[in-house]
Amino acid sequence: MTTRVGPAGTGRSLAERRGNQGWLFPDLVVEVSGPLGCFTRPELKSERVSYPVMTPSAAVGVLEAIFWKPQFRYVVTAIEVLKQVQWMQLRRNEVKSVISAKEVRDLQADPRKRYDVELDRDQRNTMALRDVAYRIRAQIVTLGDAGAPEEKYREQLRRRVDRGACFSQPFLGCREFTAQFGPATPGLAPIGRNEELGVMLHSIAYTPQGERYRWFRASLRDGVLVVPRSPLPADAVAMPQAPWRADGQER
Repeated sequence: MTTRVGPAGTGRSLAERRGNQGWLFPDLVVEVSGPLGCFTRPELKSERVSYPVMTPSAAVGVLEAIFWKPQFRYVVTAIEVLKQVQWMQLRRNEVKSVISAKEVRDLQADPRKRYDVELDRDQRNTMALRDVAYRIRAQIVTLGDAGAPEEKYREQLRRRVDRGACFSQPFLGCREFTAQFGPATPGLAPIGRNEELGVMLHSIAYTPQGERYRWFRASLRDGVLVVPRSPLPADAVAMPQAPWRADGQER
């Protein structure tokens, strides 16, 4: 990183002189809201319990539902909580096991075979959030030969947000919890809430060896979750190794 010495003799990096965590452009801002949301903690999968705030991975999912191209990716810098945190409990019918690709092929090949969902049904609790609203702040990072400047993709996202256009319906953690979105509301400040949230998913790296999950220590300060640019080291977090469903095996 380039460092220059200022008139007073103190060196400041280019990122420090830019401010805004070193980003060249101001943050893109999108507000999302909905009647329900669930951003499941990774250690509580079978009985889902939400974080009290939207996660960066869920925010990226909302942005990609509005506008996405393979030439760039989104980096979430902050998430502001715009409504007080309210909890509600749901009980839903789900299935215990995860069907494999092999079994899907077997079912397609033999019409006499059936998957009886009634024998595999289970009821599970979800501790979700209700009446939620967030302000997502994000940047665009172009990948390789993007074929266009970053400004083009930023303007395309802004226009789609202003028009309410999207590629697919955005949702808040679970696909059935649909979200509305729009530009920032002037004068609407985050709630005054401070809370340590523990370890949260930062991003997913796709490598030849498979997916690699990267984490950071999250905290809410005056209603704002600031996402660091760099995640924790790979060996800093030990996540429990458990089946995707607590008592079900892959079929």
